[in-house]
Amino acid sequence: MSDPGDLLAQAWQHLARGVADRRAPARHPVLATVSPDGLPEARMVVLRAASESAGTLEIHSDSETPKVAALHARPVAALHVWVPKARLQIRMSAEVEILTGAQVMAQWEKVPCAARVSYGTEPAPGKPIAQAHDYAQPGDPARFAVLHCILSRMDLLQLDTPHRRAVYCRQDLWQGTWVAP
Repeated sequence: MSDPGDLLAQAWQHLARGVADRRAPARHPVLATVSPDGLPEARMVVLRAASESAGTLEIHSDSETPKVAALHARPVAALHVWVPKARLQIRMSAEVEILTGAQVMAQWEKVPCAARVSYGTEPAPGKPIAQAHDYAQPGDPARFAVLHCILSRMDLLQLDTPHRRAVYCRQDLWQGTWVAP
């Protein structure tokens, strides 16, 4: 592989597979944000859409989660995916738009009924409760949020022999540059 574009295409194939296949490694990227008080926070999320042509990813969330509060304070995030069989690490930086209300009702309609309980937990996610199961999950469309991640940078590291690494930036139209691993 001499063209960094080939590695980028491979990464997007894995991201697309993560949307379509529940067992694919890219299905559950790690999303990292900065809390309103400046601390790093990371958590696994579910990848719901990936558009190579737009350079975007989509994640769904309850609008009352700490990650959404962090994104309101600082609308930037990092995402990380590890694909073991390909020995490929995908690191991405993004600006994040938080979409709610009428603008996400089409996505809400596609959420399976059994999964809708994840949006609207009472009390809100992260709030103290007396016992482990002292919460309700009514499934509230008013609390459904779509995190629209507009990628600005991708850093791909493939642990082949020898290793190879390339960095791609939106501002450079995703051309890609080989960098030392």
